[in-house]
Amino acid sequence: MPGSKSTAELYADYKLKMQKIADVRNAIAVLGWDQETYLPEKGAAFRGQQITTLSTIAHEMFTEPALGELLQELQQRGDLDDVQQKNIALSLEDYGKNKKYPAAFVASLSETTNECYHAWIKARKANDYQLFAPLLDRMITLKKQETDILGYKGHPYNALLNEYEKGATTTMLDTIFQEVKTALSPLLDEIAQRPQVNRDFLHRHYDRDQQWKLGIGLLKAMGYDMKAGRQDISEHPFTTSFNPQDVRVTTRIDENDFSNMTWSCIHEGGHALYEQGLPTEQYGLPCGEATSLGIHESQSRLWENNVGRSLPFWEYQYSKLQQVFPQNLQQVSLSDFYKAINHVQPSLIRTEADELTYHFHIMIRYEIEKGLIDGSLAAKDLHHTWNEYYRQYLHVTVPDDVRGVLQDIHWSHGSFGYFPTYSLGSFYAAQFFTAAQKQVPDISASIAAGNYHPLLEWLRNNIHPFGRYYTSNELCEKVTGKPLQFSYFLDYARGKFL
Repeated sequence: MPGSKSTAELYADYKLKMQKIADVRNAIAVLGWDQETYLPEKGAAFRGQQITTLSTIAHEMFTEPALGELLQELQQRGDLDDVQQKNIALSLEDYGKNKKYPAAFVASLSETTNECYHAWIKARKANDYQLFAPLLDRMITLKKQETDILGYKGHPYNALLNEYEKGATTTMLDTIFQEVKTALSPLLDEIAQRPQVNRDFLHRHYDRDQQWKLGIGLLKAMGYDMKAGRQDISEHPFTTSFNPQDVRVTTRIDENDFSNMTWSCIHEGGHALYEQGLPTEQYGLPCGEATSLGIHESQSRLWENNVGRSLPFWEYQYSKLQQVFPQNLQQVSLSDFYKAINHVQPSLIRTEADELTYHFHIMIRYEIEKGLIDGSLAAKDLHHTWNEYYRQYLHVTVPDDVRGVLQDIHWSHGSFGYFPTYSLGSFYAAQFFTAAQKQVPDISASIAAGNYHPLLEWLRNNIHPFGRYYTSNELCEKVTGKPLQFSYFLDYARGKFL
């Protein structure tokens, strides 16, 4: 009986149960990683079956009554330390949420996700959204059901937002994206009036193997532990973690676009450094998981933009890059290279967008997701809606579905509520990087010398080790002394681009 055991024994039982659940979930993650990297085409159906089976097992393990009784018993004990108390409180919250999900719904969502992903792949190859639309419609129906399962206040989309960014609401995001429109639009207009550098050299031929070596070198320089990870090629760059000692990244390479691979490596490297910095002793427990998707994205955007697109970063790296691609870059000055990689211009592809117009890409997806969930938009018409939003907000004409509504993988995974975390991440990144520069005054000089250890050490001490102990805004206040404020990003953008 639980009551006859000591708190230490009960907590050990809890930890063992949670780690077994994590083992199953991470087995699913391995299958998912393989699905997006090496899975042969004919293996898709059985892979979907395998993932569905394991997803059902994980759900059953995490909703068994014995776990709930154990959590309730531990919550009533008064001799847990702060981290243990937080783990129990968060696990109880997660347990209650998972208990709401019927097993049949979990299985249906897993099956639909597998079918939806492969329909997205086929639709991209055929450049035909209508091959994806029926499966997406099924996915949206399930996500609407999920909002009812979870419960919500206000807009139904809030239920899905909360899964990625605890406490986020449409009210909060409507306010932030209004600031994006009112503050960034004039800034974009001002930048557009200035002389623009020629960027043709970024689209010369860059050998695939040389790009690959460059990407690996950048990851290692950032501090990514290759003995605890690896890089592969995928349709859409991503990071996946099975534990802090096995964190993998992927990239994609375009031989006629230098930017494509370079910043996807740095971006995914930022995600991976966060995962590698989580406490191994908390494996399977809430305090061993990332704070939120917004904080996760803050780490990738900080490395990608605040560091990887900064002048100090390339003061060290550029001469090395010129040695690798002398025919393309030998006659290009560091100043022109720096201006070219920070060129601001509305474009079609989110992952290739500059760091200012990027937030209009996110805003468009946010508005579409809200509409799909509240029923004001329909999946069958989505490519037309998408194209109209791009004309309205970014003043570009979408030429086809691959460069339009089919460009992102997220909806095929059912990841509704995810996209806003990208913008939140950029805004957190600007605030965090400002704090790092104040607290470690030599960070910029270290970056200019090719030494990223002081920054990584600051992140390891201030961001990475806490897991879900703090919410995003609690962590932001702890690190910077203030809750999230858009003004930090705006100041950073004005200082950099004007």
